[in-house]
Amino acid sequence: MATFSTSPVIASGDSHPATSPTLDIRAIVRRHGSVAAVDHVSFQVRRGEFFSILGPSGAGKTSVLRILAGFEEPDDGDVLIDGCSMLGVPPNRRPVNLVFQSYALFPHLTVCENVAFGLKMRRVAAALIDEQVRQVLAMVKLTGKEARKPAQLSGGEQQRVALARALVNKPAVVLLDEPLAALDQQLRQAMQVELKSIQEQAGLTCVCVTHHQEEAMMMSDRIAVMHQGRMWQVGTPREVYENPRTLFVSRFLGVSNELPGRLADAEGDAYFFQPADSELPGFPVPFHLDGSVGRPATWSLRPEHLRISRDRPITEDPVLPGVVEKVFFAGSETKYLIRVGRESRWEARATGARSSTFAPGDPVFLHWALDAGRVFVE
Repeated sequence: MATFSTSPVIASGDSHPATSPTLDIRAIVRRHGSVAAVDHVSFQVRRGEFFSILGPSGAGKTSVLRILAGFEEPDDGDVLIDGCSMLGVPPNRRPVNLVFQSYALFPHLTVCENVAFGLKMRRVAAALIDEQVRQVLAMVKLTGKEARKPAQLSGGEQQRVALARALVNKPAVVLLDEPLAALDQQLRQAMQVELKSIQEQAGLTCVCVTHHQEEAMMMSDRIAVMHQGRMWQVGTPREVYENPRTLFVSRFLGVSNELPGRLADAEGDAYFFQPADSELPGFPVPFHLDGSVGRPATWSLRPEHLRISRDRPITEDPVLPGVVEKVFFAGSETKYLIRVGRESRWEARATGARSSTFAPGDPVFLHWALDAGRVFVE
Protein backbone atom coordinates (compact mmCIF):
# COMPACT_ATOMS: atom_id res chain seq x y z
CA MET A 1 0.00 0.00 0.00
CA ALA A 2 1.32 3.38 -0.92
CA THR A 3 0.25 6.95 -0.26
CA PHE A 4 -0.19 9.31 -3.20
CA SER A 5 -1.23 12.85 -3.98
CA THR A 6 -4.58 13.78 -5.48
CA SER A 7 -2.87 16.24 -7.86
CA PRO A 8 -2.07 15.51 -11.53
CA VAL A 9 1.28 14.21 -12.66
CA ILE A 10 2.56 15.58 -15.97
CA ALA A 11 3.82 12.50 -17.78
CA SER A 12 6.81 12.70 -20.05
CA GLY A 13 9.35 10.51 -21.73
CA ASP A 14 9.53 6.76 -22.12
CA SER A 15 10.45 4.41 -19.32
CA HIS A 16 11.94 1.97 -21.85
CA PRO A 17 14.21 4.04 -24.13
CA ALA A 18 16.16 1.07 -25.54
CA THR A 19 15.03 1.92 -29.08
CA SER A 20 14.29 5.30 -30.61
CA PRO A 21 10.54 6.01 -30.53
CA THR A 22 8.42 6.12 -33.66
CA LEU A 23 6.41 8.96 -32.13
CA ASP A 24 7.92 11.60 -29.84
CA ILE A 25 5.56 14.23 -28.44
CA ARG A 26 7.38 17.10 -26.75
CA ALA A 27 5.43 19.40 -24.44
CA ILE A 28 2.66 20.21 -26.89
CA VAL A 29 0.17 22.94 -25.99
CA ARG A 30 -3.11 23.71 -27.72
CA ARG A 31 -5.24 26.62 -26.52
CA HIS A 32 -8.86 27.31 -27.37
CA GLY A 33 -9.15 30.93 -26.34
CA SER A 34 -8.04 31.17 -22.72
CA VAL A 35 -8.49 27.42 -22.13
CA ALA A 36 -5.58 25.01 -22.59
CA ALA A 37 -7.18 21.96 -24.21
CA VAL A 38 -3.73 20.35 -24.27
CA ASP A 39 -1.41 21.49 -21.50
CA HIS A 40 2.29 20.63 -22.00
CA VAL A 41 1.69 16.99 -22.92
CA SER A 42 4.76 14.81 -23.54
CA PHE A 43 4.96 11.10 -24.31
CA GLN A 44 6.69 8.63 -26.60
CA VAL A 45 5.36 5.64 -28.52
CA ARG A 46 7.71 2.82 -29.42
CA ARG A 47 7.69 1.03 -32.76
CA GLY A 48 5.07 -1.73 -32.85
CA GLU A 49 3.36 -0.48 -29.68
CA PHE A 50 -0.38 -0.11 -29.12
CA PHE A 51 -0.65 3.10 -27.07
CA SER A 52 -4.05 4.33 -25.84
CA ILE A 53 -5.01 7.78 -24.61
CA LEU A 54 -7.86 7.25 -22.18
CA GLY A 55 -9.98 9.92 -20.58
CA PRO A 56 -13.47 11.38 -20.15
CA SER A 57 -15.13 13.75 -22.61
CA GLY A 58 -13.34 17.10 -22.66
CA ALA A 59 -10.04 15.64 -21.41
CA GLY A 60 -8.14 16.86 -24.48
CA LYS A 61 -7.44 13.48 -26.03
CA THR A 62 -9.12 14.25 -29.36
CA SER A 63 -7.13 17.49 -29.62
CA VAL A 64 -3.94 15.45 -29.18
CA LEU A 65 -5.05 13.08 -31.96
CA ARG A 66 -5.84 15.98 -34.32
CA ILE A 67 -2.43 17.48 -33.66
CA LEU A 68 -0.77 14.15 -34.48
CA ALA A 69 -2.83 13.86 -37.67
CA GLY A 70 -1.99 17.42 -38.72
CA PHE A 71 -5.53 18.79 -38.58
CA GLU A 72 -4.42 21.21 -35.85
CA GLU A 73 -1.05 22.80 -35.13
CA PRO A 74 0.19 23.03 -31.54
CA ASP A 75 0.61 26.51 -30.07
CA ASP A 76 3.83 25.26 -28.50
CA GLY A 77 5.89 22.08 -28.46
CA ASP A 78 6.78 19.64 -31.21
CA VAL A 79 5.64 16.35 -32.79
CA LEU A 80 8.36 14.07 -34.17
CA ILE A 81 7.72 10.96 -36.26
CA ASP A 82 10.77 8.79 -36.87
CA GLY A 83 12.89 11.70 -35.65
CA CYS A 84 11.45 14.27 -38.08
CA SER A 85 9.46 17.29 -36.88
CA MET A 86 5.92 17.46 -38.22
CA LEU A 87 5.46 21.19 -37.53
CA GLY A 88 3.98 22.77 -40.64
CA VAL A 89 3.61 19.42 -42.43
CA PRO A 90 0.03 19.05 -43.81
CA PRO A 91 -2.01 15.91 -43.06
CA ASN A 92 -1.55 14.40 -46.54
CA ARG A 93 2.24 14.64 -46.22
CA ARG A 94 2.50 12.96 -42.83
CA PRO A 95 3.32 9.23 -42.48
CA VAL A 96 0.13 8.61 -40.51
CA ASN A 97 -3.35 7.32 -41.28
CA LEU A 98 -6.44 8.08 -39.22
CA VAL A 99 -9.23 5.54 -38.75
CA PHE A 100 -12.34 7.57 -37.93
CA GLN A 101 -15.03 6.58 -35.45
CA SER A 102 -17.59 6.68 -38.28
CA TYR A 103 -15.24 4.73 -40.62
CA ALA A 104 -15.78 7.40 -43.34
CA LEU A 105 -16.09 4.82 -46.14
CA PHE A 106 -17.20 5.89 -49.62
CA PRO A 107 -20.70 4.36 -49.92
CA HIS A 108 -20.61 4.22 -53.74
CA LEU A 109 -17.29 2.33 -53.87
CA THR A 110 -16.70 -1.37 -53.32
CA VAL A 111 -14.53 -2.75 -50.54
CA CYS A 112 -11.65 -3.13 -52.98
CA GLU A 113 -12.09 0.42 -54.33
CA ASN A 114 -12.29 1.90 -50.83
CA VAL A 115 -9.06 0.23 -49.80
CA ALA A 116 -7.28 1.12 -53.05
CA PHE A 117 -8.34 4.78 -52.99
CA GLY A 118 -5.25 6.15 -51.23
CA LEU A 119 -2.87 4.19 -53.44
CA LYS A 120 -4.59 5.52 -56.57
CA MET A 121 -4.26 9.08 -55.30
CA ARG A 122 -0.53 8.45 -54.95
CA ARG A 123 -0.45 7.10 -58.55
CA VAL A 124 0.82 3.67 -57.54
CA ALA A 125 0.99 1.20 -60.48
CA ALA A 126 -2.25 -0.76 -60.99
CA ALA A 127 -0.59 -4.17 -60.68
CA LEU A 128 1.03 -3.15 -57.39
CA ILE A 129 -2.28 -1.76 -56.10
CA ASP A 130 -4.04 -5.07 -56.80
CA GLU A 131 -1.35 -7.04 -54.96
CA GLN A 132 -1.23 -4.76 -51.93
CA VAL A 133 -5.04 -4.59 -51.62
CA ARG A 134 -5.28 -8.38 -51.86
CA GLN A 135 -2.70 -8.82 -49.10
CA VAL A 136 -4.27 -6.36 -46.69
CA LEU A 137 -7.81 -7.70 -47.24
CA ALA A 138 -6.52 -11.17 -46.41
CA MET A 139 -4.96 -9.79 -43.23
CA VAL A 140 -8.28 -8.33 -42.05
CA LYS A 141 -10.23 -11.44 -43.15
CA LEU A 142 -12.25 -9.82 -45.92
CA THR A 143 -11.16 -12.04 -48.81
CA GLY A 144 -14.18 -12.83 -50.98
CA LYS A 145 -15.98 -9.59 -50.11
CA GLU A 146 -14.00 -7.29 -52.42
CA ALA A 147 -17.01 -6.42 -54.60
CA ARG A 148 -19.43 -5.54 -51.81
CA LYS A 149 -20.48 -2.00 -50.98
CA PRO A 150 -20.27 -0.71 -47.37
CA ALA A 151 -24.06 -0.99 -46.95
CA GLN A 152 -23.78 -4.73 -47.60
CA LEU A 153 -21.34 -5.22 -44.72
CA SER A 154 -21.81 -5.63 -40.98
CA GLY A 155 -20.47 -3.01 -38.57
CA GLY A 156 -17.45 -5.16 -37.78
CA GLU A 157 -16.70 -5.66 -41.48
CA GLN A 158 -16.95 -1.92 -42.15
CA GLN A 159 -14.50 -1.33 -39.30
CA ARG A 160 -12.08 -3.78 -40.90
CA VAL A 161 -12.39 -2.05 -44.28
CA ALA A 162 -11.49 1.26 -42.63
CA LEU A 163 -8.51 -0.40 -40.97
CA ALA A 164 -7.41 -2.02 -44.24
CA ARG A 165 -7.57 1.35 -45.99
CA ALA A 166 -5.16 2.70 -43.39
CA LEU A 167 -2.85 -0.33 -43.45
CA VAL A 168 -2.43 -0.45 -47.22
CA ASN A 169 -0.59 2.89 -47.17
CA LYS A 170 2.00 1.44 -44.73
CA PRO A 171 2.01 4.46 -42.39
CA ALA A 172 4.54 4.93 -39.60
CA VAL A 173 1.63 5.45 -37.18
CA VAL A 174 -2.03 4.43 -37.32
CA LEU A 175 -4.30 6.79 -35.39
CA LEU A 176 -7.55 5.30 -34.08
CA ASP A 177 -10.39 7.61 -33.02
CA GLU A 178 -12.81 5.59 -30.83
CA PRO A 179 -12.47 2.76 -33.38
CA LEU A 180 -15.10 0.43 -31.88
CA ALA A 181 -17.62 2.95 -30.55
CA ALA A 182 -20.19 2.26 -33.29
CA LEU A 183 -20.40 -1.47 -32.52
CA ASP A 184 -22.74 -3.27 -30.15
CA GLN A 185 -21.24 -4.70 -26.94
CA GLN A 186 -20.83 -8.32 -28.08
CA LEU A 187 -19.24 -7.38 -31.42
CA ARG A 188 -17.14 -4.74 -29.72
CA GLN A 189 -15.59 -7.32 -27.41
CA ALA A 190 -14.85 -9.64 -30.33
CA MET A 191 -13.28 -6.81 -32.33
CA GLN A 192 -11.02 -5.84 -29.43
CA VAL A 193 -9.32 -9.22 -29.75
CA GLU A 194 -9.30 -9.08 -33.55
CA LEU A 195 -7.93 -5.54 -33.78
CA LYS A 196 -5.14 -6.37 -31.34
CA SER A 197 -4.30 -9.49 -33.34
CA ILE A 198 -4.10 -7.50 -36.60
CA GLN A 199 -1.93 -4.85 -34.94
CA GLU A 200 0.52 -7.46 -33.67
CA GLN A 201 0.55 -9.41 -36.95
CA ALA A 202 1.30 -6.29 -39.00
CA GLY A 203 3.71 -4.80 -36.44
CA LEU A 204 1.71 -1.58 -36.41
CA THR A 205 2.45 1.41 -34.24
CA CYS A 206 -0.98 2.56 -33.04
CA VAL A 207 -2.25 5.50 -31.03
CA CYS A 208 -5.86 4.97 -29.95
CA VAL A 209 -8.12 7.58 -28.37
CA THR A 210 -10.99 6.21 -26.30
CA HIS A 211 -13.08 6.85 -23.20
CA HIS A 212 -13.83 3.13 -22.85
CA GLN A 213 -11.74 1.69 -20.02
CA GLU A 214 -12.16 -1.99 -20.85
CA GLU A 215 -11.24 -1.37 -24.48
CA ALA A 216 -8.02 0.39 -23.52
CA MET A 217 -7.12 -2.25 -20.93
CA MET A 218 -7.71 -5.12 -23.36
CA MET A 219 -5.77 -3.82 -26.37
CA SER A 220 -3.03 -1.55 -25.08
CA ASP A 221 0.62 -2.15 -24.34
CA ARG A 222 0.56 1.14 -22.44
CA ILE A 223 -2.16 3.60 -21.42
CA ALA A 224 -2.02 7.34 -20.83
CA VAL A 225 -4.84 8.61 -18.60
CA MET A 226 -5.73 12.15 -19.61
CA HIS A 227 -7.84 14.75 -17.79
CA GLN A 228 -8.12 18.54 -17.94
CA GLY A 229 -5.61 18.75 -20.77
CA ARG A 230 -2.86 16.83 -18.94
CA MET A 231 -1.65 13.27 -18.79
CA TRP A 232 -2.00 12.16 -15.19
CA GLN A 233 -0.32 8.76 -15.52
CA VAL A 234 1.33 6.62 -18.20
CA GLY A 235 2.01 2.90 -17.78
CA THR A 236 0.97 -0.62 -18.65
CA PRO A 237 -2.70 -1.46 -18.02
CA ARG A 238 -1.72 -3.43 -14.92
CA GLU A 239 0.50 -0.63 -13.57
CA VAL A 240 -2.13 2.05 -14.03
CA TYR A 241 -4.96 -0.06 -12.60
CA GLU A 242 -3.14 -1.55 -9.62
CA ASN A 243 -0.94 1.45 -8.75
CA PRO A 244 -2.89 4.62 -9.62
CA ARG A 245 -0.87 7.74 -8.85
CA THR A 246 -3.87 10.01 -8.27
CA LEU A 247 -7.41 9.70 -6.96
CA PHE A 248 -8.79 10.61 -10.39
CA VAL A 249 -6.93 7.72 -12.06
CA SER A 250 -8.15 5.33 -9.37
CA ARG A 251 -11.76 6.43 -9.90
CA PHE A 252 -11.63 6.49 -13.69
CA LEU A 253 -10.09 3.04 -14.13
CA GLY A 254 -12.69 0.76 -12.64
CA VAL A 255 -14.59 0.85 -9.36
CA SER A 256 -13.02 2.09 -6.12
CA ASN A 257 -14.44 1.86 -2.61
CA GLU A 258 -13.50 5.05 -0.78
CA LEU A 259 -13.47 6.60 2.67
CA PRO A 260 -12.63 10.24 3.43
CA GLY A 261 -10.58 10.88 6.54
CA ARG A 262 -7.06 11.67 7.77
CA LEU A 263 -3.80 9.88 8.35
CA ALA A 264 -3.09 9.55 12.08
CA ASP A 265 0.17 9.06 13.96
CA ALA A 266 2.04 5.80 13.74
CA GLU A 267 1.49 2.95 16.16
CA GLY A 268 4.19 0.32 16.01
CA ASP A 269 5.18 -0.40 12.41
CA ALA A 270 1.99 1.03 10.86
CA TYR A 271 0.28 4.37 10.48
CA PHE A 272 -3.44 4.67 11.01
CA PHE A 273 -6.17 5.95 8.74
CA GLN A 274 -8.95 7.61 10.72
CA PRO A 275 -12.24 7.79 8.75
CA ALA A 276 -14.16 11.06 8.93
CA ASP A 277 -17.24 8.97 9.80
CA SER A 278 -17.16 8.73 13.61
CA GLU A 279 -19.06 5.43 13.47
CA LEU A 280 -16.07 3.72 11.90
CA PRO A 281 -12.88 2.70 13.70
CA GLY A 282 -9.45 3.60 12.40
CA PHE A 283 -7.38 0.93 10.71
CA PRO A 284 -3.68 0.48 9.94
CA VAL A 285 -1.93 1.46 6.72
CA PRO A 286 1.73 0.52 6.33
CA PHE A 287 3.23 3.56 4.56
CA HIS A 288 2.83 7.31 4.44
CA LEU A 289 4.29 10.40 2.78
CA ASP A 290 6.49 12.72 4.84
CA GLY A 291 4.35 15.51 6.22
CA SER A 292 1.07 13.76 5.37
CA VAL A 293 0.04 12.88 8.95
CA GLY A 294 -2.96 14.96 9.98
CA ARG A 295 -3.80 16.05 6.44
CA PRO A 296 -7.15 15.28 4.78
CA ALA A 297 -6.95 12.11 2.71
CA THR A 298 -9.06 9.55 0.89
CA TRP A 299 -8.54 5.83 1.33
CA SER A 300 -9.37 3.64 -1.70
CA LEU A 301 -9.75 -0.11 -2.26
CA ARG A 302 -10.71 -2.12 -5.38
CA PRO A 303 -13.78 -4.39 -4.92
CA GLU A 304 -11.84 -7.53 -5.87
CA HIS A 305 -9.57 -7.03 -2.83
CA LEU A 306 -12.52 -6.90 -0.43
CA ARG A 307 -13.61 -10.05 1.42
CA ILE A 308 -16.96 -10.54 3.17
CA SER A 309 -17.74 -12.72 6.15
CA ARG A 310 -20.76 -13.19 8.40
CA ASP A 311 -18.65 -13.52 11.53
CA ARG A 312 -15.84 -11.23 12.54
CA PRO A 313 -12.66 -12.84 11.19
CA ILE A 314 -9.73 -13.61 13.44
CA THR A 315 -7.05 -11.66 11.61
CA GLU A 316 -4.58 -8.83 11.96
CA ASP A 317 -5.83 -7.38 8.65
CA PRO A 318 -8.12 -4.32 8.72
CA VAL A 319 -11.79 -5.09 9.45
CA LEU A 320 -14.88 -2.89 9.19
CA PRO A 321 -18.56 -3.72 9.90
CA GLY A 322 -21.21 -3.24 7.23
CA VAL A 323 -24.77 -4.10 6.18
CA VAL A 324 -25.75 -5.59 2.83
CA GLU A 325 -28.17 -3.24 1.06
CA LYS A 326 -28.55 -4.70 -2.44
CA VAL A 327 -27.56 -7.87 -4.28
CA PHE A 328 -27.03 -7.89 -8.06
CA PHE A 329 -26.67 -11.16 -9.97
CA ALA A 330 -24.25 -10.63 -12.90
CA GLY A 331 -23.83 -14.12 -14.33
CA SER A 332 -20.35 -15.28 -13.39
CA GLU A 333 -20.36 -13.24 -10.21
CA THR A 334 -22.65 -11.57 -7.70
CA LYS A 335 -22.18 -7.93 -6.75
CA TYR A 336 -23.07 -6.66 -3.29
CA LEU A 337 -23.76 -3.05 -2.36
CA ILE A 338 -22.81 -2.69 1.30
CA ARG A 339 -23.40 0.26 3.61
CA VAL A 340 -20.32 1.11 5.63
CA GLY A 341 -20.84 3.62 8.44
CA ARG A 342 -23.37 6.41 7.97
CA GLU A 343 -22.86 7.39 4.33
CA SER A 344 -20.41 5.16 2.44
CA ARG A 345 -21.62 2.53 -0.04
CA TRP A 346 -19.07 -0.10 -1.05
CA GLU A 347 -19.12 -2.70 -3.78
CA ALA A 348 -17.95 -6.25 -3.13
CA ARG A 349 -17.95 -9.22 -5.50
CA ALA A 350 -18.26 -12.96 -4.99
CA THR A 351 -18.07 -15.91 -7.38
CA GLY A 352 -18.95 -19.59 -7.20
CA ALA A 353 -20.35 -20.99 -3.96
CA ARG A 354 -19.92 -17.65 -2.16
CA SER A 355 -22.11 -15.82 -4.64
CA SER A 356 -25.45 -16.54 -2.93
CA THR A 357 -24.31 -16.39 0.70
CA PHE A 358 -25.70 -12.98 1.69
CA ALA A 359 -29.05 -11.20 1.38
CA PRO A 360 -30.16 -7.57 1.83
CA GLY A 361 -30.20 -6.61 5.50
CA ASP A 362 -27.48 -9.06 6.53
CA PRO A 363 -24.82 -7.64 8.88
CA VAL A 364 -21.35 -8.51 7.58
CA PHE A 365 -17.68 -7.85 8.23
CA LEU A 366 -15.42 -6.53 5.48
CA HIS A 367 -11.71 -7.25 5.56
CA TRP A 368 -8.74 -6.93 3.24
CA ALA A 369 -4.98 -7.41 3.13
CA LEU A 370 -3.06 -4.62 4.85
CA ASP A 371 -1.24 -3.60 1.65
CA ALA A 372 -4.24 -3.76 -0.69
CA GLY A 373 -5.51 -0.16 -0.38
CA ARG A 374 -4.26 3.24 -1.45
CA VAL A 375 -4.24 6.53 0.46
CA PHE A 376 -4.48 9.74 -1.55
CA VAL A 377 -3.48 12.85 0.40
CA GLU A 378 -5.08 16.16 -0.51
